[in-house]
Amino acid sequence: MIHSIDPGILFLQEEEVIKAGVLDMKMTIQAVEKTYELLGKGQIINPPKTHIGMPIGSGANWNSFFNSMPCYIGGDINVGGTKWAAESRKNSSIPGIPYGIDITILSDPETVLPFCILDGTLITAMRTSAVAGVFAKYTAPKNTETVTLVGAGVIGRTMVMAVCESLPAVKKIYLCDMNLAKAKALAADYKDVYSVEIVPTSDAKTAALDSQVVITETTASSPFIDKSWIKKGMTVINMGSYEADLDVVSSSDVIAVDYWDQIITYESKAAAKLFKAGKLTRENVVELSDMVLGKWTGRKGTDEVINCSSLGLGALDIMIGYEIFLNARRMGIGTMVKLWDKPLWE
Repeated sequence: MIHSIDPGILFLQEEEVIKAGVLDMKMTIQAVEKTYELLGKGQIINPPKTHIGMPIGSGANWNSFFNSMPCYIGGDINVGGTKWAAESRKNSSIPGIPYGIDITILSDPETVLPFCILDGTLITAMRTSAVAGVFAKYTAPKNTETVTLVGAGVIGRTMVMAVCESLPAVKKIYLCDMNLAKAKALAADYKDVYSVEIVPTSDAKTAALDSQVVITETTASSPFIDKSWIKKGMTVINMGSYEADLDVVSSSDVIAVDYWDQIITYESKAAAKLFKAGKLTRENVVELSDMVLGKWTGRKGTDEVINCSSLGLGALDIMIGYEIFLNARRMGIGTMVKLWDKPLWE
C-alpha cells in the first residue's frame, strides 16, 4: 500500500468492479488461498462479524440483516478495511434489486484514511463459492467426476465456476433447486462455457447419492440433509446455516471449518451448536488454513466422509477488493471523491 495524506477516495460502481476483474474465478481462488495462508500464519486480524437481524427479536426468522466485517491484513498486503454486508428476503420478490447488497471500504493502516469504496456484492458471490472450491480442492475424493450443487441462485451460479476451476476432472454437475425452471435457466447459461455436463433437477437427494461431492448454497431455515443422503467417501460442503442435521456433521470422519474462532460465535452453524453442547472442540476440527498450509495431510482412506462449513471472512472481501482496486487504478477507471478539501479540526 502506498501511504499518503490525500483524502481522495476511489469509488468503484459494480460495472467498474466487473471491468477490474471481479468475475475471474481463478484470481478469486488464489486470493482466497492467500487469505487463509496469512490467517494461518497469524498475519490477519479478523474479529467475528457483528450481526444485526431485523426486526428486533426475530432470531433465525429475520426479514433482513446487516453484518459488519472489519479486518486488517498484514504481511505483504498491509491493508485495513471493512465490509458492510446486508441481505433482505423481501428483495427476492422485487425485480431489479439483489437479495444481498454489500459495500467494501479499504483503508490505509498508517493514516487510517479510506482510499477506496467499492460495490462488494459480486465480490461476496465470487469469494463465497471460491471458499467452497478451495475446500473441494483439498477434500474431494481423488478424480472426482460428479458434483451436486443444491441451490440455483446467485451463489449457485458462481459455484459452477468454482467447481470447474477447482476440480478439473469433473464431468457432471447436478444443479438442484426446488424451482426446476430456475435450475434449467442457470444450466442453459453455462451450456457452452465449460466442458461439463450440467444436469438441472429438483431431486437433490438422488443427485447427491450419485455424486462424490455435495455443495449446498441455500437460504434454508431448517435442515434438509439427513444421514440417508450420505455415502462413504463423500465430501459435503455446507455454505448455508441450516442445511445439514447435527448428526450428519457430528458423525463425519473429518469436520472442517473455514475459521474456528468465528464460526463458533454464530449460533445457526452446526459447529457452533456442537461446540456449545460440549460435543466439538478446536482439536476435533480441521481449519481451512490447516489445509492451505499443508498442516492437514488429506484423506486417510477412500471411505472417509468429510463435512465442511463456512461463515465467510471480512478479510476475503478486503483481499479481493484490494486486488480490484489495484487493477482499477492501473486501468484508470472509477470516480474520485474526497472526504474534505480541508478538515475543520485536526
